[in-house]
Amino acid sequence: MQDMKSRYIASCVFTRDYPELSLRIQDYLKERFGMEIIRCCADKYKVRQFEEVMAPSACERWKATPHYIPFEPGTTMISICHNCTAVFQESHPDICVRSLWEFILQHDADFHYPNYGGERMTIQDCWRQYDNRAELDAVRELLRRMNIEVVEIAENREHTRFCGTSLYRPAPPRNLKMAPKRFVEDAEGMFVPHTEEEQKQLMKEHCRQYQTEHVVAYCHYCTEGLRLAGQPHYHIAELLFPNSI
Repeated sequence: MQDMKSRYIASCVFTRDYPELSLRIQDYLKERFGMEIIRCCADKYKVRQFEEVMAPSACERWKATPHYIPFEPGTTMISICHNCTAVFQESHPDICVRSLWEFILQHDADFHYPNYGGERMTIQDCWRQYDNRAELDAVRELLRRMNIEVVEIAENREHTRFCGTSLYRPAPPRNLKMAPKRFVEDAEGMFVPHTEEEQKQLMKEHCRQYQTEHVVAYCHYCTEGLRLAGQPHYHIAELLFPNSI
């Protein structure tokens, strides 16, 4: 199945944090849809830096992947990274942006959903896309199709103010420039620097509200914070693309 009008941004940070998982997702999109893959949402952004820290298992593939290719009108950007999403929504308003989760639901009727036996898992929403109802709904539908019972917390959906420890350090200057509405106008009182020890304590305090063994997030900055707190968790991509399948 060819999809010539969609292009997937694999995300520098997601691929650094989840190298083998990122490759499985890329393989799926290439093999299932013939989709073009690029690394990043910004031309020439930290090219060498991410090549130098990429895991050996993904390094050669990463270097062989184009860093950035300009998008033509009518092309849809498929995103796994909320930074990439915000950058494109504001810097490229003529380009349609869809999360990977929406894309799977809309375009792959034959997707093989692993079965997690009705396990109850808490969903942790992300502030970076708190107002993206389509993505909020898509992640819940995917969890339902994997036979996961979704448990909500009080500050969910549009009420969330969570994005791991990323909100406890300065926002990258690139984000402020390329997505000022999200990272300046909508971010009052956020991106307040804290020490590493303070960040860890804040994450532990946040995690005390969870009533299930596992938490599911769909943002790699969110999972970074959960990991720091020692909270058992999954990135939703780990559930959709497990290593054993």
